[in-house]
Amino acid sequence: MDKISCTLLVDDDRINNFLNQRLLEGLNMTEKLLTALNGKEALSMFEKECRESGCPALVLLDVNMPVMNGFEFLEAYDRLDITPKEHVIIIMLTTSLHPRDVERVQQLGIAGFMNKPLTKEKVNDILKAHFNRELPLE
Repeated sequence: MDKISCTLLVDDDRINNFLNQRLLEGLNMTEKLLTALNGKEALSMFEKECRESGCPALVLLDVNMPVMNGFEFLEAYDRLDITPKEHVIIIMLTTSLHPRDVERVQQLGIAGFMNKPLTKEKVNDILKAHFNRELPLE
């Protein structure tokens, strides 16, 4: 399977980040894996990566974080001067399926959202839906 060039994982929960990192590394589906603890950190990593080697192809973004939450990240991301943005797949990871949040996510024009925790099946769904790839069968 062709790997995704770069994945950015954004979550303020270090344990979630660690578990998601282990999962993604174990699935061997991305060339480079970056992690950020909040939207602000993610934004600067994202910009740096875009300048140096090409924007991350996949962003897995938590909703509720201190400093800058997922929604604030997306607002700032929309103002970034990068093209083409349609090549960046952003998936919000949440524990909140509050109708207000669901509606807000749908208005943001991102690729989608998923309930935490991330699993092999969910990663495979993302790969199939957005990258025309599939994890190899065990």
